[in-house]
Amino acid sequence: MDISTHIIELKTEGYTQMLDISDEVRAILRVSPLQEGQACVFGIGSTTGITTVEYEPGLAQKDVKEMLEEMAPYRKNYAHNQTWGDDNENSHLRSFMVGTSFNVPFVKGELVLGMWQQIVFVDFDTRPRERKVVVQLMGK
Repeated sequence: MDISTHIIELKTEGYTQMLDISDEVRAILRVSPLQEGQACVFGIGSTTGITTVEYEPGLAQKDVKEMLEEMAPYRKNYAHNQTWGDDNENSHLRSFMVGTSFNVPFVKGELVLGMWQQIVFVDFDTRPRERKVVVQLMGK
């Protein structure tokens, strides 16, 4: 088994901005000699999320944001914010719910994803950021 590690760099706006990174992961896989294995996609940071979704304006751009706003609203007075003078505890909670990594198999050099399934990076923080995503390929 071989392992190779790659970095995707992103500039984000925060506030649950969702970016489809499927093409970036595919590009990494295309230049790899690996044909079968797993791609681990990991967002660096405790206010990020990596998941899969049907990336389209209704679900990805509106419904997911509304659902997360109900579950962990931005303007709530959280203990974390009081302790640290921050305004981003909701960002940490959203990251906790979504998770910061996603594993996807690849076969014959292609990601095994459904027709409407994309890999997305989500920046939950309350300001623009420069973010990094680690893609680690493991296989043969």
